[in-house]
Amino acid sequence: MKAWVVHELGDPQQALQLDEVETPTPGPGEVLVQVEAAAANFFDILLCQGKYQERPPLPFTPGAEVAGAVIAVGEGAACSVGQRVMAMPKLPRGGFCEVVSVPASAVYPIPDELPWTQAAGMYITYQTAYYALHHCAKLQPGEVLLVHAGAGGVGSAAIQLGKAAGARVIATAGGPEKLQVCRDVGADVTIDYRTENFADIVKEETRGRGADVIFDPVGGDVFDRSRKCIAFGGRLLVIGFAGGRIADAPTNHILLKNYAVVGVHWGLYNKLMPQGVHEIHQQLMQLYLDGKVKPLIYQEFPLVDLPQALELLGTRKTWGKVILRP
Repeated sequence: MKAWVVHELGDPQQALQLDEVETPTPGPGEVLVQVEAAAANFFDILLCQGKYQERPPLPFTPGAEVAGAVIAVGEGAACSVGQRVMAMPKLPRGGFCEVVSVPASAVYPIPDELPWTQAAGMYITYQTAYYALHHCAKLQPGEVLLVHAGAGGVGSAAIQLGKAAGARVIATAGGPEKLQVCRDVGADVTIDYRTENFADIVKEETRGRGADVIFDPVGGDVFDRSRKCIAFGGRLLVIGFAGGRIADAPTNHILLKNYAVVGVHWGLYNKLMPQGVHEIHQQLMQLYLDGKVKPLIYQEFPLVDLPQALELLGTRKTWGKVILRP
């Protein structure tokens, strides 16, 4: 079978090599998945460059999100051949390949109504957003949710899940196209962070009260400005640092406005509470069947064009998810 392999670290165009490799055999507790779609993530670029927090031994195949059908089952794995699943392969055996062996604990059944491409782009982003909004922030109906980078994969998931929870959603994004994406997935108010001061607009929209929950995957200056428009008793969710700078959180300001700064480390939650992740998955599948959520797909590429897909993703001009099809 064909698989993209990193033999030496570098930019994806130089580091990735499409190799002919032996088709894996599932070991005890593993299942073999015929990959029908795989999602590209920004951290795949960092993995190729050796700049990610996890550095698998060389050689390795990146790719953390796949969807496909189970074609073989190892001893003790509670799956069945032919079952439609989404899965999170474990490094160094990632999902940018034709067939991947995955621990059964990281395999999640999906309904027939969910297309492969959307299933592949749903796992990390929707799990993270659901965990953040419901487990970490305890978002309530009628509250105001501010979502930064709303046109991105995790941001668009947060908008949809916020609306499904009964919140009023304000979203920030850069440029008219991305603002329209935010409106299309349900945002009540959109703000172009390039030309508008989102803190002022949030306070105007909430009559000075501010946002009850702020979903921030950007950090840096966005985090600093978010503190100016959070409501008394609000929850500021730290999702990531796409802006590059890690901001400080002045404790005197946290005390005076009585808000919480909450870290959202879904990856660790996945390791410590795998049953909780499976329960979230069940909730997400029901929300999909109810028409409350639908993953956004920016573009599909054939698997052989993975370096070009990651190059596009690296420009940060995309919205939603970039998907590879074998």
